[in-house]
Amino acid sequence: MTDYKAALQSFQSSSEFFVGIDSDGCAFDSMELKHKECFCPNTINYFELQAVSKFAREAWDFVNLYSRTRGCNRFLALIYALDYLRARPDVQRRGVEIMKLESLERFSESDKPLSNPAIEEFLEENPDPELELCMKWSHHVNRDVKRFVNNVPPFPKLRECLEKFSEAADMMVVSATPVEALTKEWREHDIDKYVSLIAGQEMGNKKEHLEAVVSNYEDGKVLMIGDAPGDQKAAKANNALFFPIVPGEEEASWEHLLAEGIDRFFNGSFAGDYEASLTERFLAKLPSDPPWNQE
Repeated sequence: MTDYKAALQSFQSSSEFFVGIDSDGCAFDSMELKHKECFCPNTINYFELQAVSKFAREAWDFVNLYSRTRGCNRFLALIYALDYLRARPDVQRRGVEIMKLESLERFSESDKPLSNPAIEEFLEENPDPELELCMKWSHHVNRDVKRFVNNVPPFPKLRECLEKFSEAADMMVVSATPVEALTKEWREHDIDKYVSLIAGQEMGNKKEHLEAVVSNYEDGKVLMIGDAPGDQKAAKANNALFFPIVPGEEEASWEHLLAEGIDRFFNGSFAGDYEASLTERFLAKLPSDPPWNQE
């Protein structure tokens, strides 16, 4: 098994500034494709949601695309989506029993990474039908991502931003996606050359990714770029700055970062009112309560 954690721990700074960049939905316009064509169909199939497929799609998309949990770990998303379905009156009226993933919940609360390798290692000594089902689901999702997600280019202006950042900053991909998929996408478009490391779910969560490197840099010189509230929380937990790529306004966000945000980061005028206004607009786009609770 590849020692991904060691790769993260051996990260060394070579510049004054550091930039962490999320990938799905942030660097690449791949979120809708992955979730609607790969994740959701497999979730309906593996967890026997055919009788409530309409509601399952709505729950999955809300959790992963259109809410404050956007961009969360796939296994947490599975727990959240099934919880929403179980509580929804439309589903209850149909008499469909929604599986409660108690083993996965317990594993998610442990100190182990919430990733395929970590769960598989656990299963070697702790057989569990529920976790085995979750692994089949996760592996099938990965196979479908390889099959469907090809030739999806980075958002316009991303490459120009990477080039500008590279003048004075170390960069790292900070993502909840498996490393293999991330590496494929960044190499496919020849932008992996700008980053020192590609950190995925095997290396822990995004907070842990940043935590492993921020001590190498002075306060105010670490920036996280992301499209999900989890990215903002990971940044704040490590006293890092945050620039949001706003869902639905991705191209404009990258243009704004190139035209103004990078200069503000480098000249020390990013923190304060500027960052707060960006974050306020970003969070306003992502509700906490699902639309079916407001009907």
